[in-house]
Amino acid sequence: MTKSSGLNIIKDKNVTVEDLSAQIETLKNDLSALTSTLSEYGVGKAAQAKETAQDRAEALKSAASDKALEAQLHTEEFVKTQPATALGLAAGLGFLVGLVTARR
Repeated sequence: MTKSSGLNIIKDKNVTVEDLSAQIETLKNDLSALTSTLSEYGVGKAAQAKETAQDRAEALKSAASDKALEAQLHTEEFVKTQPATALGLAAGLGFLVGLVTARR
């Protein structure tokens, strides 16, 4: 029997047990192949998602590092151009941190 004769067997009244067994075996093989294909597809998609996430994390890490360096350079420039203001801000911030931590 061929795969395309599946509907003909149902219409045929002279169906044998061997015919049904062959069809069941064909269905089992098809389901097994489908399951294997879906599994391979899932593994491939998982690997692709992992790679994409790693690439994005690396890009974010690089961007954060660049921003931190930029903030450091701006802070250094501010301290050089306005040392008294920077000292006052540092003292005020230290006082506020001391108040907040002392209450706990």
